[in-house]
Amino acid sequence: MGLLSGAWTALVWFGAIGASLLTLHSFYNLSKLRRPFISDDNLTERVSILIPARNEAHNIGACIESLLKQTNLSDGEIIVLDDQSDDGTSDVIREIAGSERAVRIITGTERPDGWLGKTWACHQLQEAATGSVLVFIDADVVLEPVAIAATVQTLREAKLDLVCPYPKQVAETVGERLVQPLLQWSWATTLPLGIAENSSRESLSAANGQFLAVDTKAYQRAGGHEAVKAAVLDDVELLRAVKRSGGYGTVIDGTTIATCRMYDNWSELSAGYTKSLWTAFGSLPGSIAAMVFLAIVYLVPPIAMFTGSVVGLVGWLAAIVGRAVIARRTQSPLFPDAILHPFSIALLIWLTIGSWIGHRRGTLQWKGRSLT
Repeated sequence: MGLLSGAWTALVWFGAIGASLLTLHSFYNLSKLRRPFISDDNLTERVSILIPARNEAHNIGACIESLLKQTNLSDGEIIVLDDQSDDGTSDVIREIAGSERAVRIITGTERPDGWLGKTWACHQLQEAATGSVLVFIDADVVLEPVAIAATVQTLREAKLDLVCPYPKQVAETVGERLVQPLLQWSWATTLPLGIAENSSRESLSAANGQFLAVDTKAYQRAGGHEAVKAAVLDDVELLRAVKRSGGYGTVIDGTTIATCRMYDNWSELSAGYTKSLWTAFGSLPGSIAAMVFLAIVYLVPPIAMFTGSVVGLVGWLAAIVGRAVIARRTQSPLFPDAILHPFSIALLIWLTIGSWIGHRRGTLQWKGRSLT
């Protein structure tokens, strides 16, 4: 019993110290997180705004409306790839765009062997694009009028090859509020942003394909989406490809210029995370190591707290502070969400386990297509 008690005490101390250090790191990270560069000057270069859309009739209307209101763009194009939708996605676009022909719609072709649906759609979009900057937008993203110009200006001012303004993640249901804020929390807590931005190390990469801008020449030099054609997390892999080819990129704070509600209910959220979490940590051993670490740092202290451990209480409070400061910066729900952070981590672990089971069984799908 003494040995077990000593091991448990060590875990509690490790978890509390880990949570405290990661929270301190998140404060530092947020000080380094770039905000969009907003200027009154018009962009003089041509920008291609590219939207892959498969059965997005319920989402794409608001996205297109926001794109048609963009300011400070002297030269640009909006291209939507209708990826074999059967819900009237193209009809919605035409109704909003009207007779101005402001939006070009192209019809996607059947994906070749070895490609995933989204990477093939993005590849076809870039083949139709003519801009010096490619801006990939998901159909469920809504932009502020300055968003595109500010993003491209940030890309140029920072002398980067790829930037991802991370949209504000809209979360309404209980499941969304527990899980969605972990998107920003994960990289804001663990990734050293000040180093990652100018580092060629592929492991120091965070990206978000919801809203991603890349210099066309850098994109082509990296091999484009063909270089990541089988990647479930194609956004992160594209940044890694850019780094391999000598370029640089990072995430920036897109909270004030973009919003996105990825999922409307738990069923969609569970399917969305399950399809990709198996690849998030590189390998099965990597996933196991990451989940064990998260459990020790964010689950052990609050469990110990309920047995009267002051050290456990400190660890839990440190986790709350870390979650809260990131929530405030990214305009995520704050209360009681930050207090329930251990439940968020437990759900992430559960979803990761489910993702690996689905991957091993070959049952993972997204939008009616197999991911195997």
